[in-house]
Amino acid sequence: MDITVAILICLEALLAYWLLYRSGILRSTLLVVLSALLLGAAFGLRVWCLDYETLDYQNFLTVWLDFFRQNGGFSALRYPIGNYNIPYLYFLALFSYLPVKGLYLIKLLSILFDVLLAWAAMGIVRKLGGSGKARLGCFFTVLFLPTVVLNGALWGQCDSIYVALALMSIYWALEDRPVLSMLAITLSFGFKLQAVFVMPVLAVLWMQKRFKLRHFALFPLFYVLLVLPAVLLGRPFVETLTLYFNQTGSIGSGLNYNSPSIFGIFWHVENEALAAKLAVAAAFAFMAVVLVVCYVNRKKLSDRAMLAAAVLLAVGIPFLLPHMHDRYFFAADILTVVLAFSAWQLSPAAALCQFASLLGYHAYLKMRYLLPMRYGSWALILVLVMTAALLLMELRRKKFGNLENRP
Repeated sequence: MDITVAILICLEALLAYWLLYRSGILRSTLLVVLSALLLGAAFGLRVWCLDYETLDYQNFLTVWLDFFRQNGGFSALRYPIGNYNIPYLYFLALFSYLPVKGLYLIKLLSILFDVLLAWAAMGIVRKLGGSGKARLGCFFTVLFLPTVVLNGALWGQCDSIYVALALMSIYWALEDRPVLSMLAITLSFGFKLQAVFVMPVLAVLWMQKRFKLRHFALFPLFYVLLVLPAVLLGRPFVETLTLYFNQTGSIGSGLNYNSPSIFGIFWHVENEALAAKLAVAAAFAFMAVVLVVCYVNRKKLSDRAMLAAAVLLAVGIPFLLPHMHDRYFFAADILTVVLAFSAWQLSPAAALCQFASLLGYHAYLKMRYLLPMRYGSWALILVLVMTAALLLMELRRKKFGNLENRP
C-alpha cells in the first residue's frame, strides 16, 4: 500500500468523523475519544483487508479496469464492457487515469460508501426519534457489520453504493425533500439492479404523502441524465437505457447461488423452469400484499411502520425470487439493523438476517459451506414473521399516532 492509498483512506476516516461531528451527537469528551477509537478500529480492519484478491476481482473487475486503461479511459465508455451499469463504469474510467493499483481504488470507493451508508442509517434512526446514543450505536454497528466489511474492503464489491443511496432516498423522503429522494433512488438503481428490492417502499412513502405523483416522473428524467455522458461518448442510446434487460442472463439459470432464499430449502426441484416462474409470481404477489396492506391502512402509517414495510420488501422479494446470489440480501442486512435501533424487539431479526447472509459469504469466500443454506432460509422466514408482526402492531396503534416522533 503506497502513500496515496494511505492518504485516501485517512480522508475517508476524517469524513466519517466529520459526519458524526456535524450530527451533533458527540457532546462529551468521552464520546469524542470513543468515536475516534472506534473509527480507527473500523478503518484499521479495512486496511487489513485491502490486499486480499477474490476471483471476482481477478476475473472481472481488474479486466474491466485494464480495458479502460488500454482504450483511452472515458472514451472507452462507447464500448460494451463488463456487466455493471454505466455509473460504476464511470468510476472505472476515472480510475484508469490514476497511478494506483486498481484493487485499492475499487475497494476505497466501496469503503467511502460504507461511511455514507452508516450516515444514512443514522439519519433514519434520528427521523424515527432515536436518541443520540441510538444514532451513534447504529452508525458504528453498520460500519462494523460483518457483511459490510467483507463486501467492500475484502471482496471488492459495490453493494454499499446502491444501498447507501437507497437509504439516503428514504432519509430525504422523511426530511420532506422529495426531489433529492428521487435523485438518490435513481442513482441507486443506476448502480445496481438489486435496488428494485427497496424501490417499492417509495410507494409506501407516497401513501404517507412524502411524495406527490409528479415526483415519480423525475425518475426517468434523472436516469436519462445519468447515462447521457456515456451516450455522448458514443454508447448507443437505446442499448444504454436497456442495459439491465441485456444483463439479466448474466445472473445464471440456476435457482440458487449460495443464497438463503426459499430455494435454500427446496434445493432439489425437478421442473426448474416452472419453479422459477412460480417464484417470480410469488415475489410479485408478496410485494402486492405488503403494499395493499399499507394502502388500506395508509392513515395509520407511522414512520416505523414504513420502515417495517421496507424490511419486508428487502427480505421477502429476494427470498422468493429465483437465481438469487449470496450478496442480494445486503439491503436487508442494513435495514434490519436500522429497524432494530428504532424497535429493540427486532434486534433478533437483525442478527438472524446477518447470520443468513454470512452463510452465503462464507460459501463464496471459503469455497465451502459452513452450514447448509437452508439454515439461512429458515432464519429469514423468522425475520419476515417478526417484521410482519411489528408492522401489524404499528398499524393497530392509530390512537397513539407516530410514537417514534415523540421526544
